[in-house]
Amino acid sequence: MTHVAQYKKDKVKEFTKLIDDNPIIGIVNMMNLPAKQLQNMRERLREKVIIRMTKKRLIKIAIKNSKKENIAKLKDYLKGMPAMLFTKENPFSLFSTLKKNKSKAPISAGQTAPNDIIVPAGKTNFAPGPVIGELGGFGIITAVEDGKIAIKEDKVVAKEGDVVDNKLAGLLQRLGVKPMEVGLNLVAVFEKGEILTKEVLDIDEDAYRKDFREAAKMAFNLAFNSGYPTEETIILLIQKASSESKSLALEANLLTDETVGNLLSKAESQAESLNSKLDIKVDEEKKEEIKTEEKPKEKTTTEPTKTEETTTE
Repeated sequence: MTHVAQYKKDKVKEFTKLIDDNPIIGIVNMMNLPAKQLQNMRERLREKVIIRMTKKRLIKIAIKNSKKENIAKLKDYLKGMPAMLFTKENPFSLFSTLKKNKSKAPISAGQTAPNDIIVPAGKTNFAPGPVIGELGGFGIITAVEDGKIAIKEDKVVAKEGDVVDNKLAGLLQRLGVKPMEVGLNLVAVFEKGEILTKEVLDIDEDAYRKDFREAAKMAFNLAFNSGYPTEETIILLIQKASSESKSLALEANLLTDETVGNLLSKAESQAESLNSKLDIKVDEEKKEEIKTEEKPKEKTTTEPTKTEETTTE
């Protein structure tokens, strides 16, 4: 019977408990991560995230012993130098936090290219000399501009997964190309029975916000144009209904408190237009007669005249 060291049993027990007690379980690849960088990350994440490392085989046993449904799928993502993260943080927030805390670094001889390594076009600080031959050895097209070597076009000098040799590593450092990202590389996250890979978690936040705003705008337009009342559309819908009902009343010449002013103005305008088209004129004499007739007559009083009385004798 094979004897299992007690510290291994304790480590498996510790990891199993952490898996069962935390809703979010992450797998990170610690490959090429300097100890100082790891220590800094631990300090920054101490209040939110528990980081634990042990042998890959012990992690697999802990995952197997867990009671969580579908947690066994997480074993497929134990690559490189795996460590586990335990947290209550939202997986997307966790990935974003880890990504923002990464920093660029030069690649060393013997390290694997994390992505295609590209030497960008542009001027360098190199004076013409043997370095032209070094650059040409990697297929980099150069020219001399203003007394300095210039790279004429972008050039892929190593594919993702290639092991970089000493010669290329030295050249990249001299060119200032830093293809490595130093930080915790979150590979996958387990949440509620589902595995979320880094491809799912690595979202463009700016593009996401833009899409969200566009979706909100389209939803608002749809609700408004279909007359569907919501907290955002109700005021505009009432204003629209009020405007349309007033327009309908005006068209039907229906007198209301809101339309009476408009209808009177409309009638006056139509009367003036009709008068202008018919060219109706009134003679001056008629105008005077009208004025005379309209003028009230003055009252006159006449005193009786005294008549001499005649007497006949």
